[in-house]
Amino acid sequence: MNKPSRSPRKKGPSKGTGGNGRKALEGKGPTPKAEDRSWHVAGKRKAAKERLDAARSRSGKPGAAQPPRHRKPSSAKDESELVTGRNAVLEALRTRIPATSLILAARLEMDDRVKEILSLANKRGVPVLEVMRPELDRISGHDAVHQGVALKVPPYQYAHPIDLLEQTVDRGRTPLLVALDGVTDPRNLGAIIRSAAAFGAHGVIVPQRRSVGVTASAWKTSAGAAARVPVAMASNLTATLKELKKQGVFIIGLDGDGDVPLHELELASGPLVVVVGSEGKGLSRLVAETCDAIVSIPISDAAESLNAGIAASVTLYEVAKRRSRR
Repeated sequence: MNKPSRSPRKKGPSKGTGGNGRKALEGKGPTPKAEDRSWHVAGKRKAAKERLDAARSRSGKPGAAQPPRHRKPSSAKDESELVTGRNAVLEALRTRIPATSLILAARLEMDDRVKEILSLANKRGVPVLEVMRPELDRISGHDAVHQGVALKVPPYQYAHPIDLLEQTVDRGRTPLLVALDGVTDPRNLGAIIRSAAAFGAHGVIVPQRRSVGVTASAWKTSAGAAARVPVAMASNLTATLKELKKQGVFIIGLDGDGDVPLHELELASGPLVVVVGSEGKGLSRLVAETCDAIVSIPISDAAESLNAGIAASVTLYEVAKRRSRR
């Protein structure tokens, strides 16, 4: 009988591996990201994109990987202003204020002002747009009284304060300017511009900060006078007033507690800047210290104070009256 054969006996040591399993004990390291694994869906997608970009680069076709371009948003803010109301629009067109379009309400009643507005717009080549009245209400603001007419104008171009002075002197006139110290209500600015035009002032100065600018509301209140009276912007009102003083101009500030009554003002006949303070706080400290005189307007005890627009109007009237007596 044949006996089953036995497997040959291993030679050498039977315990331990002699260091052959060291790599297995060290582990495989951190797990790679999905896009870095060639067998993963994310890895296949990444590889396909790289091949496509490479092919486009070689062929020069558009769509190759390129740095992003900066595009101007389609909803960029329109800085244009709307002048509303028939008188304001008519005055703006008469004085050739730059305009981009004239907007009229549909089925508008054609009075003499509207007819002249259309005639001036056509002569200047200003596009005329007709919209439904609710649309005109929306674009002009529901609180605006547009009377069916609005004029779209570019942002106001401010003059330089010293230029106002030099231009007035070059015309052989005695300068009369109005400066606003912190006036923030556009209706007050519009009223002051209107008074400046009525009483012969040669310009208005507004600070760059903490003050209202020439907005559509100011245009409206001025009834178009902003087209005739230049408005300058001062980057620093106190420094501008000091520079005007160096040029020989007297500076007076309006304040209810002023020590010089308006009817006793002796500086009215010379070069003059009338400074109007803010609606609530009045003149700022630095501006008040720069003034040559602080002028008060005598009023009845029944009235607490005058607003900025009325105070400027009364003062300009008094200055104009005194100058007419020379």
